[in-house]
Amino acid sequence: MADLKAEFPDFRITPKRGHRLSHAIDLALRIVTLGGQRHYLTRYHTVIGDTLYVPETWEQLADLDRVILLRHERVHLRQRRRYGGPLMTFLYLIPFLPLGLAYGRARIEWEAYTETLRATAELRGLEALASQQLRAEIVGRFVGPDYGWMWPFRSVVEAWYDRVVGELRAEPRALEGA
Repeated sequence: MADLKAEFPDFRITPKRGHRLSHAIDLALRIVTLGGQRHYLTRYHTVIGDTLYVPETWEQLADLDRVILLRHERVHLRQRRRYGGPLMTFLYLIPFLPLGLAYGRARIEWEAYTETLRATAELRGLEALASQQLRAEIVGRFVGPDYGWMWPFRSVVEAWYDRVVGELRAEPRALEGA
């Protein structure tokens, strides 16, 4: 957390509960996904600006899970700094289609989930990457309603996942942390 605050001094963690914008996003997601994304308030962590909005489950997360999650969200903070807020928002929401083929969102999330996998390998060991549950969860986020079916080509997402895991297994740094 100290490293994160050093890089992003205005970073803070705020509960989604009672946050009007989070509730509005939740409602919008339920509508546009026809109820497919109904866990925005209860399962998902969301960076908006320098704030990480967290569900109530944040308090129950194990320390390692928090670190892995914060490393994922740090990627989004860096992306926002790199692209700027308006362009980041545009890339996340629009190209090519807001639902079903959201290339911009998929590219942004591929980068962040690569860090999720890297953090998992470093903190839980390379054997954690063999988890079929982790693979199914991450692949499902790309091809399912959680992110609005952002990339409908399961085989492409599975190939990306397998490639990243293979690269991590080959990295000496990942082996040192395992």
